[in-house]
Amino acid sequence: MSAVMSSASTDTAWRELHEAATVPYKKGGSFAWHFARGKLGRDPVFRGLLERGLVGAQHQRVVDIGCGQGLFASLLASMSAMQQKGRWPSSWSTTPAAADYTGIELMPKDVARAQASIGHLQPTPQLVCGDMCSAALPDCDLVVILDVLHYVDLEAQEGVLQRVHSALAGGGNPQARLLLRVGDASSRRGFAISQWVDRTVTRIRGHKVSPTWGRPLAEWKALLQRLGFRVQSIPMSEGTPFANVLLVADLEAAA
Repeated sequence: MSAVMSSASTDTAWRELHEAATVPYKKGGSFAWHFARGKLGRDPVFRGLLERGLVGAQHQRVVDIGCGQGLFASLLASMSAMQQKGRWPSSWSTTPAAADYTGIELMPKDVARAQASIGHLQPTPQLVCGDMCSAALPDCDLVVILDVLHYVDLEAQEGVLQRVHSALAGGGNPQARLLLRVGDASSRRGFAISQWVDRTVTRIRGHKVSPTWGRPLAEWKALLQRLGFRVQSIPMSEGTPFANVLLVADLEAAA
């Protein structure tokens, strides 16, 4: 069987992926399943990663900081299964055949939902209930941080990113990458809307609402460059009123 399918079938492929990646959450209960379906279906970042080829076969060791109920782990496993079945669109890059996934999440309720829903996946996801400011980060090829770094203050943000850089550099992969989605505080209306929605969703998930710390896009990029990353920014709010930006940060080549 062919390893890919027609590029005209990307919508079909995405619907198949959406179903495959969210059905495990039925094991975690009604809330886990509905949240997974809504998040994967409405947030443009997940399909955006695929269509832009930002997660490659070389990114096998994955660390997901602020992983919630581990939706990205389920998506990675579903992507691998589709490729093995020869149902992968020709316009999408190959992704890891079997990702070694570590998810770090502060909220015990989310970790419990993840364990109940995706604990059966192979390779077994490592799900750590811990603080991103202090949890151990294994050497890796890809770090994903989506919409969580603003929960810690500016100094702590820099500390997390320094540790991320060390984990990526320690993995020895010259194509190691950080995918960081943040809100652009210079877009006042979109940033304010995203913060309001963030607080609302936090309450719905049964968590305490905490203060947040934002930065303008230019400051995010300058910080990453100072820490040793090459950075490109991609708007990642399509179909939403938010001011979200995906920062694709690759390690600077050693001098």
